[in-house]
Amino acid sequence: MRGGLRVTSVTISCPDPRALAAFYATLLGTEVRVSEPSRPGEPESAGWAQLSAGAVTLNFEHEREWRTPVWPARHGEQTATAHLDIAVDDLGAAVEWAVACGARVADVQPQEDVRVMIDPAGHPFCLFT
Repeated sequence: MRGGLRVTSVTISCPDPRALAAFYATLLGTEVRVSEPSRPGEPESAGWAQLSAGAVTLNFEHEREWRTPVWPARHGEQTATAHLDIAVDDLGAAVEWAVACGARVADVQPQEDVRVMIDPAGHPFCLFT
């Protein structure tokens, strides 16, 4: 008896959820579905946002104690505990698009058919064919 378990969304912590949601919406060619402002007492950059990325919903939530992860991992530093894998038809064009949207190419690239990118908040994500 599993109880009908199913994954519906991934929640990404960040310092500015609405800005990061806008980045991913532009990158993926979709729209931010929900964008909520910060609550009283929170920084202006706080809040929450959501977008649909195909079969998965991406949620973006404010992390008060945000520390930008490093990739690849280095001892004693904040590491990314998860990342998005994004399938592409044309790796070169997808990398150009991601950079135009505000991402940067990671310094370390471990595979020929994958490009590790870093989003504006510092999360790694992978583009792959």
